[in-house]
Amino acid sequence: MKKQVLLTSLVCLLAITTFGQRFGKTLKDTPGMVSYTMRNEFAKDMPGTLDKIKAMGISNMEFSSLFGKTAAEIRAELDKRGMKCSSHGVGYDDLMNKMDMVVQNAKTLGAKYVRLGSVPHKGTYTLEAAQKTVSDFNLIGRQLKDKGLVFVYHNHGFEFEPYENGTLFDYIVQKTDPEAVSFEMDVLWVYFPGQDPAKLLLKYPKRFKLMHMKDVKKGVQGNRSGGTPPENDVALGTGQINLPEILKAAQKTAIEFFYIEDESPTAQQQVPQSMAYLKTI
Repeated sequence: MKKQVLLTSLVCLLAITTFGQRFGKTLKDTPGMVSYTMRNEFAKDMPGTLDKIKAMGISNMEFSSLFGKTAAEIRAELDKRGMKCSSHGVGYDDLMNKMDMVVQNAKTLGAKYVRLGSVPHKGTYTLEAAQKTVSDFNLIGRQLKDKGLVFVYHNHGFEFEPYENGTLFDYIVQKTDPEAVSFEMDVLWVYFPGQDPAKLLLKYPKRFKLMHMKDVKKGVQGNRSGGTPPENDVALGTGQINLPEILKAAQKTAIEFFYIEDESPTAQQQVPQSMAYLKTI
């Protein structure tokens, strides 16, 4: 009887220790990964790539593409490994013209969020373009909300054109319906066009729901083009971006999931380095 009580106590202690552990001092949970990080690998071998990611300790995915698979096929592979897809990234055309497909795929994957990664535009992003963006986002957001999903827009740098006392990104946030439209902060694409990610988080603490954690190589000059060579993505903590300050600010926001996104050709080597760094923050 005493042995049984002792064994039960040890099991309970182990459960408390295991499930009560934080990932790091700032991040409570292990961060997820954006599928674009391993885009080349996913295109060749979906199961094997998921195995590699799981081996890194990552189980939460944001899929930016289905990589030629069906949502059901991806969900089956995730389920086999005890992994999940919390956010499903789709294109602008699909959101405007194929909403039924978007909703079906997101729900099949088990995603809570439907993310748009960018807005099609030519040249410098203008007020007129931002006005159309606001109108489209409100429509998209309400349609997804009606289906039990949350629409998030991922900033891409070009939206930070100056406008009145702020930027066109401010205009988009302020003019969209907060009940239907949320945002995913990509810290690189806030920093690169000359903005302060930590300050922006605190300016709109209830609007940001997701975050892409990235870093940019030291010495690289930013701009508002919305583009930079993938080689400029470096392991977190080795570039220009003050991630400790950003993550500290993020604790005061509504952000639910944090994802590592690394577009570099050496992402497989850099992601474990980024994970190790995040644990020290």
